[in-house]
Amino acid sequence: MAYFGTNGVRGKFNELTPDLALKLSQAIGIYLGRGRIIVARDCRLTGETLRCAVVAALASVGCKVIDIGIASSPTAEFMIKKLKADGCIIISASHNPPEWNALKVVDGKGVAISKERGLEIEKLLGSVAAVQWDRIGKIERYDTANAEHIEAIKALIDSKKIKKKPKVILDCGNGTAALIAPKLFRDLGCEVITLNGQMDGTFPGRPSEPTEANVKELIAAVKTKGADAGVAWDGDGDRVIFVDEKGNYVIGDRVYALCVIWKLGKGTKAGSEIVTTVATSKAVEDVARRYGVKTRYTAIGAPYLCEEMMRKPAALGGEEVGGVIWPEFSLAKDGFLTAAKMAEAICEKPLGRWLGEVPAYYNVKRKIDADDKQKKVLIGRVLEHAKKSRLDYFDIDGVRVNLKDAWVIVRPSGTEPYVRIFAEAREGTEAKRLADEYEKIAKGEKKG
Repeated sequence: MAYFGTNGVRGKFNELTPDLALKLSQAIGIYLGRGRIIVARDCRLTGETLRCAVVAALASVGCKVIDIGIASSPTAEFMIKKLKADGCIIISASHNPPEWNALKVVDGKGVAISKERGLEIEKLLGSVAAVQWDRIGKIERYDTANAEHIEAIKALIDSKKIKKKPKVILDCGNGTAALIAPKLFRDLGCEVITLNGQMDGTFPGRPSEPTEANVKELIAAVKTKGADAGVAWDGDGDRVIFVDEKGNYVIGDRVYALCVIWKLGKGTKAGSEIVTTVATSKAVEDVARRYGVKTRYTAIGAPYLCEEMMRKPAALGGEEVGGVIWPEFSLAKDGFLTAAKMAEAICEKPLGRWLGEVPAYYNVKRKIDADDKQKKVLIGRVLEHAKKSRLDYFDIDGVRVNLKDAWVIVRPSGTEPYVRIFAEAREGTEAKRLADEYEKIAKGEKKG
């Protein structure tokens, strides 16, 4: 049985049990060289139980454990370099519903462990032996990671620009963003209003994923309170979305496009490139081209972005869900640094005007319930259609069909039991038509 998906091992508590977490963590500890391993968790109800298993497992194979407690994923990944750790295990299911949890694994270079590298860890299962009693690894508590992360972000922001004291509404989603965002924005000089600012592993305020449907309270608050912007994060703080001063939801693709403008607009070196995934809006590539910068594409998932940026340097990395990598800081998708860059930018001009610099494309996203066997069948139908119709396509991750001023991708989720369909076009009606068409093709309701 394979355990690792696109980004770690995920499951409900009857699947990702303490026993499995222990066995996997022993194997992870050996894979990471029995070295110094950071452990962090989010606020999910199953987090503490799994943390106990993970910490015990790592110590049992001789690792030194640095337990930073409840922390966001970007915080844990930022601390790898600072603490000269050999890797980290983050107990967090990110944007998934509260009944889910996960072990996300990152190596000592800050590169997240992909499904392919995870197979190497799985090969160690069943052959792991604990060290002798007198070689058990030490367990150290480290309580200042969140504060250190905040200070490091502040050092990258031009605080002199934030003199206008912009009013921002922060939707922490009852997740670990509550540990970072309110203090960070107040320290930067913003007027802060907080929604869902108490950590609660049941996510009572809204579902963890900051989709437009899930952040309606934030959108309404921006309008009624006359805020300059709204910000929302997922459960572990690596994904971020914005709401502009008029209450318009800014989807993750456009968040990344804005970051490209803010980064490249300050000047780029000849030959600079950015990295993104095959499911990211073409608007990102269009913006990068404006600055003479090439776009490199990868499979979907943080590990593949990290691997590509480690293989060849890039000015910026990011994906369609609102995760942006600032390589001068870390290889983590850092939703807090991204939001801080936005606070700096809106002191120059409103967020809505910045968005006017991003080419207009329309996206439609769908998902079809499917187990692993069904995923192969659905993707196979789309691939067969593309071949028979002699379409321009590539199959880096699922099947992406490239059309004039439009594209559609049908791919298996690496973390959940779904096949996802993303369609993009210059007009919303065309994007919807493409999504409808390829959903029928995948289900076998329309023959190619």
